Amino acid sequence: MGSLGRLIFGIPGAAIVTAALFLAMAYMIKQTAKLDEERDAISIDITAKLQDTDINNANKEFKRPTLDTPPPPPPAVNDPSNRPALGGVAASIPQLDVNLKIGSGFNPDRDAQPLVRIPPQYPERCQTRAGSKETVFLQFDVTPDGTTTNIQVIDSTNSCFNSAASRSVERWKYQPKIVDNEPQWRRGVQTQITFELTE
Repeated sequence: MGSLGRLIFGIPGAAIVTAALFLAMAYMIKQTAKLDEERDAISIDITAKLQDTDINNANKEFKRPTLDTPPPPPPAVNDPSNRPALGGVAASIPQLDVNLKIGSGFNPDRDAQPLVRIPPQYPERCQTRAGSKETVFLQFDVTPDGTTTNIQVIDSTNSCFNSAASRSVERWKYQPKIVDNEPQWRRGVQTQITFELTE
């Protein structure tokens, strides 16, 4: 009964929908045809007007542009050293009635100055026995050539780091101590090397 009912109601329904679509399409086609007719009535024809030009006359009328005059050359320098004149204001030096011993201000003597300080390598064998921060105190001498010698460990928080600190100081370079323009030994230089385990 269900399929018979669908057949009875379905065929007329389909016919009605088809007829409605057909009428709608016909109406739309008529509207498009009317628009095309109106467009044809309003259409404007624009044609480009070309003029032939005479090449010979065009060349006669062409004028080359005039160039600006170049800037003048820079003024000649008469001073061979090319230095500006330093004619300042002349003033006299005031006289002071005070006994001052200023000195020359230049002292060639100096203490040993570090040039190269190579940081030590953290020894892997000490990682298990070390804290987060270990310190080694060292004493050494600087030769007249600027190298370090007689390196001694004075104190350390962990003796496992002593050899690594000594090897690091062996590679340091210094400007030697100067006395009367002569390089001298600098003895008893003390330093502190800190080992920190970074994560």
